[in-house]
Amino acid sequence: MTGFDDPAAYGEAWAPVYDELFGGSGVSPAVDLLADLAYGGRALELGIGTGRVALPLAARGVEVVGVDASEAMVARLREKPSGRAIPVTIGDMADVPVDGRFRLVYVVANSFFALLTQARQVDCFRAVAGALEPGGSFVLECFVPDPSRFDRRVQTLAVTEDSASYEIARHDPVNQRVHSQHVTVDEQGHRLRPVTLRYAWPAELDLMAQLAGLQPGQRCGDWDRGPFDATSTKHVSIYRLS
Repeated sequence: MTGFDDPAAYGEAWAPVYDELFGGSGVSPAVDLLADLAYGGRALELGIGTGRVALPLAARGVEVVGVDASEAMVARLREKPSGRAIPVTIGDMADVPVDGRFRLVYVVANSFFALLTQARQVDCFRAVAGALEPGGSFVLECFVPDPSRFDRRVQTLAVTEDSASYEIARHDPVNQRVHSQHVTVDEQGHRLRPVTLRYAWPAELDLMAQLAGLQPGQRCGDWDRGPFDATSTKHVSIYRLS
């Protein structure tokens, strides 16, 4: 059960399959927006993982630095072309444990929700504000919470002639937490890959930003900069340090 609240254990479980499941496809719109916001300055990715976004962003000429809690995930980054060129600090992203200032700090793929209390999420906003240059941007990619999707959910992910994968989740609405297991069953047995997160509503994130001294910028429904509205299932939110 330690994997539910241990980012390093999460990385150990997910690193071998992360790129296979989530890959690098579809990142171009994210890289386009992030490169525009960095406009020649340094960028910091919190939860850099295997470099799915950081590597193509660096290839665009942006100086990218990373933070991640999982040595296993970063080891996968290091195996990739140019992966060793990106400095990465192993640590808690809520503390933003890096030196210097950045034009851009960003967190993608709901990784911000890996901070499992509201207090640590607020800590992260405040630490980001301290790491940004004046006029710099903090970008979050998060899903829009829909608690009805979490309660007693069992979802089939894949079925083949020799394996099956499914996900089962438990929702704690009081603490806004979701605990889930990604289960794969095949001839070798079964493998469990746990995930836990503490979701936050868009308005709650705005309040965290205000507490940290950041100003709301643009909120889009996707990386293509489409509108955010009542039908949106995720958002890309940009906060700025004035």
